[in-house]
Amino acid sequence: MTRFSFALMTGSAALAFFAGVAQAPAAERAAGPMQTVQMPATPAPQPVKLDPKTTALVVLDYVEDICNSQASCTGKMLPAMTPFMEKVRKAGLTVAYGTRAQNMTKWLPQVAPAANDIKVTNTAQDRFYGTDLDKLLKAKGIKTLILVGWKISGSITYTSVGAMAHDYTVVIPMDTTSAGSDYETTIGFYNVLNSGNANLANQALKDKSVTLSRTDLVTFQ
Repeated sequence: MTRFSFALMTGSAALAFFAGVAQAPAAERAAGPMQTVQMPATPAPQPVKLDPKTTALVVLDYVEDICNSQASCTGKMLPAMTPFMEKVRKAGLTVAYGTRAQNMTKWLPQVAPAANDIKVTNTAQDRFYGTDLDKLLKAKGIKTLILVGWKISGSITYTSVGAMAHDYTVVIPMDTTSAGSDYETTIGFYNVLNSGNANLANQALKDKSVTLSRTDLVTFQ
């Protein structure tokens, strides 16, 4: 179980505190005791076997301006993603990339797009929103998506919800995504399993849901 502690303070109490007001009504001064919240344990990653003809890898924000400033991206995600990308290319999967316009030419070379890969320029964290991603994937007969990239509590979460809304089954290799802190990362993994067609037990390849896996547990048939 992962444990986090936080304090709850009403807006008026906080205002009084920061304004240096010594005497405020008792009800406002009482912020309450620290509360300890126990998060459910993150489920173990599941082995999955995928059909390369109906599976696409969707790469989000493995770009210089983001990854070079995030230790977990360069130190954990990229070392896992580099050999996984080689495995994906060898299996012949469709590969799609999504990032903002200013980053489209700044992909990390280890995972950069090839000439025929799908590329979408997004304005929202959900890469389906306002883009042709669904149309381009459906045209290739894609039914399952592997989502990788920065970050689990942001674009990966929102894109997974968008994917489920468009009837895709989603796999997220846990070693290919992260966030700025352990807290954010844990919350992100919980949220993707609890969103859309929820899969809190992390049942492998539950239809139109998210499965948490790991790069060494993903194989192609």
